[in-house]
Amino acid sequence: MRAVVQRVTSASVTVDGKVISKIENGLLILLGIEDADCKDDIEWLSKKIVNLRIFNDEAGVMNRSVMDIEGDVIVVSQFTLYAATKKGNRPSYIKASKPEIAIPIYENFIKRVELELGKKVGTGIFGADMKVELLNDGPVTIFIDTKNKE
Repeated sequence: MRAVVQRVTSASVTVDGKVISKIENGLLILLGIEDADCKDDIEWLSKKIVNLRIFNDEAGVMNRSVMDIEGDVIVVSQFTLYAATKKGNRPSYIKASKPEIAIPIYENFIKRVELELGKKVGTGIFGADMKVELLNDGPVTIFIDTKNKE
């Protein structure tokens, strides 16, 4: 799994002109899924993201997690995180999982983040043409890959 985690002061997802998710302070997570992803990836990534200390404490140091600040989260499926750009100018998405594999993993990831946070998580609509708006705070943007745990 690959995730782009953005610290935001606001974020929203709109589909067909209707806002389906909206948050204030928290995280916008763009999530890419490949066929090799499994329960271990879901558990590791959800725990890692929910506990990332990327919010400022009283001294202005990034020392607090989204749980610590009682922030909100939106998770948006993002197959383009598996774009291969080595050859030519048109990206290949062959490494991204097909919906029949990706949807259950995406849904389980959302459930796991909700369990970790103890509250509902906003989402996009898998496979929909979504408009994602955000105000990145910092800016703070973190890329995490479960197959390359650095």
